[in-house]
Amino acid sequence: MSVLLTAVVTLGVIGAGSAAILYLIGQKFKVEEDPRIQEVQDALPAANCGGCGFPGCASFASACVKAETLDGLNCPVGGQPTMDKVAQILGQTAPVAVKKIAVVRCSGSCDQRPRTNLYDGVSNCTIAAALYGGDTGCSFGCLGLGDCEESCTFDAIHINPETMLPEVVEDKCTACGACVKACPKDIIELRKQGPKSRRIYVSCVNEEKGGVARKSCEVACIGCSKCQQVCPFEAITITNNLAYIIDDKCRLCRKCVPVCPTNSILELNFPPRKDKSPKEEAATVDA
Repeated sequence: MSVLLTAVVTLGVIGAGSAAILYLIGQKFKVEEDPRIQEVQDALPAANCGGCGFPGCASFASACVKAETLDGLNCPVGGQPTMDKVAQILGQTAPVAVKKIAVVRCSGSCDQRPRTNLYDGVSNCTIAAALYGGDTGCSFGCLGLGDCEESCTFDAIHINPETMLPEVVEDKCTACGACVKACPKDIIELRKQGPKSRRIYVSCVNEEKGGVARKSCEVACIGCSKCQQVCPFEAITITNNLAYIIDDKCRLCRKCVPVCPTNSILELNFPPRKDKSPKEEAATVDA
């Protein structure tokens, strides 16, 4: 009995001693957390979407507190009001962030991009993209299996059952970038939302030569450079047979839209174009 008691006492002493040592080590090396981190985190929308470039709101809050300025730090879900609150907590000024929105750079619907085969597998874009180029002649276009839709926690993007293309719900999109990361074809991009939500972009990512691209899809960009030639702001580049509009340079003049022979340049939320008078038409022809 005495042996058992001795063992119990010994183990108790060892346990108490170990606990004391761990406590002393913890006190010596503990890191005091800046209380402002929790304040900033409480001001964030708690979406934990990763749109800010950090794993979650806690990491973003920590980065804001440690940063000398808030330049380059932005919460796309909370927007400017949230960043203003963060700036107030930290005694800084929040730079005005350009509001962005997701755009789908593919207009090849079932009517314009005929199916050449039928995919019979898991309904997942990432898996399908790893197995083959797609069920149309365009291996660059949307697969229509909805990875983007599943990734969106704000119900802001859906696959249209008729066109089999994703469509963005502008009022719900927070530009978190989840759909951009989810798309294995890289056809979704975050662009400036633009004044009155007006924007112009090339809705195509096909890099094949003009004839091949046009054969695969009626609305494919053929890299003809007509849009580039009429742009007065040098906002359009042609790379790998594909036109691209730089939204930082684009002034929404819309001159590029009517010259595109395949209608691959989209203009969203603009008022209808006014019909030109006979005098204006003659001036255009003479020019």
